[in-house]
Amino acid sequence: MFASTSQRNDDGLRACYNISLLIAKSGKPHTDGEKLILPAIEEVLHKPASDIIKRIPLSNNTVERRIDEMSSDIESFLRNYLQTTHFSIKLDESTLPDNATLLLAYVRFIMNQEIYEELLFARTLITNTKGESIFHVLKDYFIEKAIPLSNIISEATDGAPAMVGHYRGFISYLKQNVSGVLAIHCVIHR
Repeated sequence: MFASTSQRNDDGLRACYNISLLIAKSGKPHTDGEKLILPAIEEVLHKPASDIIKRIPLSNNTVERRIDEMSSDIESFLRNYLQTTHFSIKLDESTLPDNATLLLAYVRFIMNQEIYEELLFARTLITNTKGESIFHVLKDYFIEKAIPLSNIISEATDGAPAMVGHYRGFISYLKQNVSGVLAIHCVIHR
């Protein structure tokens, strides 16, 4: 009896994580779990929602917490992996509607003989969009996460002057700190 109850609770927890992941991937509100999914399950299983809610908690706060836990696990795995492997980094700046500037950093690496590309971080540029400021945001992130700058083997940018300037561009600061890094300039059509 205890084993069957425990199994049902484990199934409910697994279902909660899977549904939370689907909600996160869809970009829909976290309340969709309670408003749409639980009623649909109730209709299919012909059981009252209270029985389902006990096994599959899908409140707004629970879904948000599950998504945060999953993203934290992914970030932790990525950080740990980047601490011990070489990778390429791609940076891009983007302006938000309120004129704030966002720096996006993507990493590309090989794991199990496959190439992966993941968003490493999105950080607001507080001071300005000069190459030195961009470099310090990246460097501070790497220090905070204990990722050696020397693990960067190549860097790609969109060719903006703040990125590619020979003396004060981001790449010049990166090359001063990481010898032999390969810099690639891409033209991004918007």
